[in-house]
Amino acid sequence: MTPDLLERLRRLDTCSVSDALDKLGLPGAVVGLVPLTIRSRVAGRAVTVKLGAPLDGLPKRHLGAGAVMASQAGDIIVVEHRGRIDVSGWGGLLSRGAVKKGVGAVIVDGACRDLDESLEFGLPIYARAAVPVTARGRVAEHSFNEPITVGGVAVSPGDLVLADGSGVVFVAAGAAETVLVAAEAIYAREQLMAAAIERGDPIGEVMGADYEDMLKQETRA
Repeated sequence: MTPDLLERLRRLDTCSVSDALDKLGLPGAVVGLVPLTIRSRVAGRAVTVKLGAPLDGLPKRHLGAGAVMASQAGDIIVVEHRGRIDVSGWGGLLSRGAVKKGVGAVIVDGACRDLDESLEFGLPIYARAAVPVTARGRVAEHSFNEPITVGGVAVSPGDLVLADGSGVVFVAAGAAETVLVAAEAIYAREQLMAAAIERGDPIGEVMGADYEDMLKQETRA
């Protein structure tokens, strides 16, 4: 992934990218992940963590620690926690370590804890809920930097991640250029429409039938 792709992604919002994914018939938008600390637009490369039930033979490593150590500045740690909200999949010490590594954000498909600490550190965390219950003895790390699933969306290490106040979208690395081109076109068009509304054009004319059809998938020859 080139820095240029990430810079282009940062200039967009999750709604434009989600619309582009719809237009292209691709998955990527996840329902139910919301900002729990800082509402900040963040974009980066995915470093993944897979959590599950404690099993014999798993590495004796605290969940998330390997991903923190493997992260580069600006990366986003993405945790498969299978939507669990009864037990934490991320905590304050991990947030402290992530900030030291320059991690851009953490996304947990489930619950996390120690949100006051993460807020103090200025670390954006997107998750389904907050809970004080510890993972110790209840959840274990099965792997990190391997393919995971978040809200039904397949996420691989190195995929693009964008998160803002509307939620989270993932873009497969191999489709990044195609998705960004489509998202940039949608974003630019909506900016023109916003300007038309601001200058007083009737909203019914601005948001007419053409707007409703703008996400139809193009017929391929």
